[in-house]
Amino acid sequence: MSAHEVNFRRAGDLTVAGPSFARGLWRIAAADVSSGNRVTLLRDGPATFDAMIDLIERAADSIGLESYIFRSDDVGRRFAEALTSAAKRGVAVRLLLDSIGARGTSWRFIKDIRRAGVDVAVFNPFGFRRWLGVVPRDHRKLLVVDDRIGITGGVGVGREWTTGVQKLHRSRWRDTAVVIDGPAAGDMARAFDHMWRRTAGHERRGSHRFLRRPSRGAHLDPATDTPALVGIVEGEPLRLRVSRALQIQAISAQRSIWIATAYFTPSPSEVEALNGAARDGVDVRILVPSRNDHPWVSLVARRFYRRLLTNGVRIWEWQGEMMHAKTSVIDSRWVRVGSTDFNPLGVAINYELDAVIEDARLGAEAEEMFLADLEISREVKLERIAQP
Repeated sequence: MSAHEVNFRRAGDLTVAGPSFARGLWRIAAADVSSGNRVTLLRDGPATFDAMIDLIERAADSIGLESYIFRSDDVGRRFAEALTSAAKRGVAVRLLLDSIGARGTSWRFIKDIRRAGVDVAVFNPFGFRRWLGVVPRDHRKLLVVDDRIGITGGVGVGREWTTGVQKLHRSRWRDTAVVIDGPAAGDMARAFDHMWRRTAGHERRGSHRFLRRPSRGAHLDPATDTPALVGIVEGEPLRLRVSRALQIQAISAQRSIWIATAYFTPSPSEVEALNGAARDGVDVRILVPSRNDHPWVSLVARRFYRRLLTNGVRIWEWQGEMMHAKTSVIDSRWVRVGSTDFNPLGVAINYELDAVIEDARLGAEAEEMFLADLEISREVKLERIAQP
């Protein structure tokens, strides 16, 4: 059988057989794919913070930490101590923050980190620049150590992810991250470098894509190449990469599409993709917060409920303080964990970063995690929604 025949041996299949998983990521998201990665799911802030601090403390050459939220609270101080200790032992440490995400963070705290030898950069501060520095934002959450191991997901650096912040119904925010050990960590390091240069004004949006370069890993076949296959998707303004990936998933899904998203205001095309999959017999489930740190987002999200439920999509609302995860699991094999929510800011305006992973073992774990979340969530029923 020729390579061409292998690639198309099952029409529309992006997740189960054939190298189209990797080729699809390249074509829709300019994402190189690598094989032989070891990927571990992390649930919630405490486990994620412990893993991040452990990597920072074991770093030998370099650390790149990029975080939309970086508080000067007890969690931030823990990271500051680990980063400055690494800098003192000779590790090259870079910390990349966002000017809006860092609001409320003590600038004396940031200056102390700089004085201790950490190179700190702040993305898109307010000023006389395009859109006055309001948009876009660097909404990514990424740690890369020694260019060989990285962590990404939805977890920021702050006590929201350890104790929560509400006075009533207080509990830590629900979130998910992944540890990636292997060749994909090099892609994560390059993604950090792109954003670092962009923040310094040395690179325009997408300019690293202007160079004509061949795809790397587009030939990989999950049926024969060593798992996990991982593609690192860099979300950039107006490129809609994760949105297109959702539509490709809706086309290719044979059994299930399960999505957790904190700020859910989907585009008409995303709604149509989910509705179409559900009408075709795919088990489509969406998990969103019941209480949101931006309450207006939940009000807007609920405007989509009737349209989705009528077409067979099932929706749950998390009953804790805040469900902040940004994950997808398709057919128990294709897992996305990252910073992108399905709303205009996430898919079309801000800089985001997602790991898309093809691995049956990880997919099974992600499904178990999703089902555990549904146990402490409330399913939204069509008959309980007030008539418009």
